[in-house]
Amino acid sequence: MREALLSEDERLIQATVREFADQVLIPNAPGYDERNEFPWDNVHALAELGMFGLTIDEEYGGSGGTTRQLAIAVEEIARGCGSTSTIFVAHLGLCTHFILRFGTEEQKQDWVPPLACAKKIGAFGLTEPLSGSDAAAMRTIVTKSKDHYVLNGTKLFTTNAAEAEIFLILATHDRAQRSRAIDAFIVERGANGFTVNPQHGKMGMRATSTAELVFEDCEIPEENIIGAQGEGFGETMEILNSSRISIAAQCVGLAQAAYEAAVDYVQKREAFGQRISGFQGLQWDIADMATDIEAARALVMRAATLRDEGLPFVTEASMAKLFASRVAVESADRSMQIHGGTGYFAPTVVERLYRDAKVTEIYEGTSEIQRMIIAKNLIGL
Repeated sequence: MREALLSEDERLIQATVREFADQVLIPNAPGYDERNEFPWDNVHALAELGMFGLTIDEEYGGSGGTTRQLAIAVEEIARGCGSTSTIFVAHLGLCTHFILRFGTEEQKQDWVPPLACAKKIGAFGLTEPLSGSDAAAMRTIVTKSKDHYVLNGTKLFTTNAAEAEIFLILATHDRAQRSRAIDAFIVERGANGFTVNPQHGKMGMRATSTAELVFEDCEIPEENIIGAQGEGFGETMEILNSSRISIAAQCVGLAQAAYEAAVDYVQKREAFGQRISGFQGLQWDIADMATDIEAARALVMRAATLRDEGLPFVTEASMAKLFASRVAVESADRSMQIHGGTGYFAPTVVERLYRDAKVTEIYEGTSEIQRMIIAKNLIGL
């Protein structure tokens, strides 16, 4: 986004994270991806910059800030390393924000500070083997037993799970009631009956950890329930609506990286006796990419601004996520086509971006789900 349209604080965050991305994230991203290695150095460095405390109140160890500032930071992180941005958004936007938004004062005091400085990593368990987009159909069961709860069930595709120490888990106390019976709990790593099984073979975002969570008569302290019984589904939808702004910003960052790689390549590559930047077809590709990215960025900032102003933003957040994820995928594809055979091989940045971008049309609500949300809100269903 043009600096003239940003506030002084927003420009400072943008410049700080952009410099970090250029100096640290971009050089190290290929190695982390190739090794399927969780980028602890990136996480620790972002924590030192105060990024994990963005939008978190200072009384809970955060650095404050707005949704717009968070979107700006996420875009720059994603431009440098898609995996690091996924780790960041899952930790902050899903786990930390859930506790901050719906936890009791005691829960916030106990759990948010170590998350706000990334001393402890957070994860969010919602998806199951038989319930993805239909989250209300979850089968992880919670039962009450004297002064504690007991969890039984399985979660899949849980980001950050291999490293996380704090898990936000959704479970139902009555499957027949669907969304009206879903509860949210904080589960600590090492709880009896709780097993984390790493999942391997991801197409992209390979430097993130993804795991299956298995609960077998896992006992959870009574005080670890978040909100009132039966309110977990509504709480989850509110958190996902907000987090989609960050995912859309991530998409813009991935698309921007693909665009920058394409521009750099056409300015250097020669064919038929001239630089390929002189070919009109490629010029049009570059123009279309830049236009789409600016449009996606504008949708992201509009949704973020509405949320910061306390105005309805759900439709706009879904629009931003729907459009920006498509732009990320198309930009990566177009950049790879421009690179030709070179772009098809690792460790070129476009090969990694091509793999990383696709998941943005799937997680935190598929593109089909976003269309359903948008249409229902517009039609008034």
